[in-house]
Amino acid sequence: MKIQTKYLSEVEIEDYKIIQFPFGLPGFVHETQFVLLDLPDNPIFQILQSIASANVAFIVTNPYQIYEEYTFELDESLMESLQIKKEIEVAVLSIVTLKNPFKTSTLNMKAPIIINSALRQGKQYILNSDDYSSKAPIIPSVAEREVK
Repeated sequence: MKIQTKYLSEVEIEDYKIIQFPFGLPGFVHETQFVLLDLPDNPIFQILQSIASANVAFIVTNPYQIYEEYTFELDESLMESLQIKKEIEVAVLSIVTLKNPFKTSTLNMKAPIIINSALRQGKQYILNSDDYSSKAPIIPSVAEREVK
């Protein structure tokens, strides 16, 4: 199937790569089907692209590539709704808010996107803790000092 995308024009996708978000995403409740697209020449970031609306797309990343110690527990209701049986089925993504300059960009670590990669089911999961911010620096402080 061919879809129009926000960042990559028209792309061909396979039906089996579609991720179902039965309740949409906060603010986008009618957007229930997305696909993860790779950014050319960029192994860190991907695009979570709506199938139905070309302009609904989010830059995402695996937060563990930036914050190795990021940790939280999934509650039973989420695990049931996504039919998660094993930890290996779980993929975690954070939405990136890009800013200029790039080093001021942020990650939403307060509301990660949880995907059952085996069943292609997803949901944005809002953490009930103040341990993480919705605007965590994309460059953690230690790494930022090394850059300077």
